[in-house]
Amino acid sequence: MTGSPAWKIAADLPDPELPVVTIADLGILRDVTEDDQGRVHVQITPTYSGCPAMETISADLVEALLSAGYQHVDVEFVLSPPWTTDWMSAEAKAKLAAYGVAPPGPRTEGPVAVPLSVRCPQCGSLDTRESSRFGSTACKSLWVCRACREPFDHFKAI
Repeated sequence: MTGSPAWKIAADLPDPELPVVTIADLGILRDVTEDDQGRVHVQITPTYSGCPAMETISADLVEALLSAGYQHVDVEFVLSPPWTTDWMSAEAKAKLAAYGVAPPGPRTEGPVAVPLSVRCPQCGSLDTRESSRFGSTACKSLWVCRACREPFDHFKAI
């Protein structure tokens, strides 16, 4: 339940791959329920199938909530409906840009759009090129800015 102490603890958990944003910022935190016996049930959704960060996020949630005094923590992976970048908050996108990761643009219906350029989070130039479809993680691609010559990750719109 949004606003509960357990929700606040879970919502403040940083993403292990992008520690500048929380799991709530990313929109992967679905629900947190707690009862008067100290039991907490957390629902999270992976950003993509097979995301290796989910096990770390689950372990971090259990550790954070047990450390806060909860007696039992259960973390459930919810796969439907699948996560999309539309669930990211505007604040998350701003934090990513400030961190040097180009945030995703809006999703489109139909065929997967392949961006021809992405705004460089370092200098703001659109004179960029994709260097690799996969960046530091599968949910990001690697780009290079022709203006400032800096490489950067771009969070793919999913």
